[in-house]
Amino acid sequence: MKRLENRVAVVTGSSSGIGQTIAQKLAEEGAHLVIDYIGHREGADETLRMVQAAGAKGIIVQADVSKLDAVKELIDQGWSAFGSVDILVNNAGMEKRAAFVDVTEEEYDQVLAVNLKGPFFLTQVFVQRLRSAKKSGRIINISSVHEDMAFPNFSTYCASKGGVRMLMRDLAVELGPEGFTVNNVAPGAIVTPINKSLLDDKPKLNALLANIPLGRLGTTDDVANLVAFLASDEAAYVNGATYTIDGGLSRSYHEQ
Repeated sequence: MKRLENRVAVVTGSSSGIGQTIAQKLAEEGAHLVIDYIGHREGADETLRMVQAAGAKGIIVQADVSKLDAVKELIDQGWSAFGSVDILVNNAGMEKRAAFVDVTEEEYDQVLAVNLKGPFFLTQVFVQRLRSAKKSGRIINISSVHEDMAFPNFSTYCASKGGVRMLMRDLAVELGPEGFTVNNVAPGAIVTPINKSLLDDKPKLNALLANIPLGRLGTTDDVANLVAFLASDEAAYVNGATYTIDGGLSRSYHEQ
């Protein structure tokens, strides 16, 4: 029997990159998927094909996680289609580069809304629905090594991920007595389409690799495999933890 047989997972931002691979991996483990996207329907369609190829069912929902009505609709559609939503993966995220003194209110609001407000209220709706059904579930946030590690010129991103770290810890304590587990996965440098400029800049890439003890970038599969574990019964006693997945980067990295 597959580890997630007949469970239902919502994965935000699952039309590309890490989110897409997570959706595919959870489907391979037996889960049905609610595929969330905001701007790339063709990517969401591709994710759905991956889910179906793995033998699972899926639906696509366009939802901006920074909007409360949208996150309610996301969870409602999962319940309507599958009768439950058991696993929540808060993956959607964004970053904006700017020196701290140049950050605008608009940039601050946008990054914090997607990276912190989104997981906060989506988790709230997820828990409310399960609580009313007298069920519990798994909550997994895709955070970042920068929930703990400084990243100059990305103050809004670091603030949002630091907030996700403390939100996870607080909810692990508050919701644990009801059977919920809440954990973070904190990737370092992962090969995704968003990192194309880095991958194409060999001197910059080589400088980064020199800071990674394993000598390579991570893959989306590396992250997805960890998420699948945390979503499964094998991780039933894991609660309130951040799993750093960075090849050792955060232990050896320093700003040049």
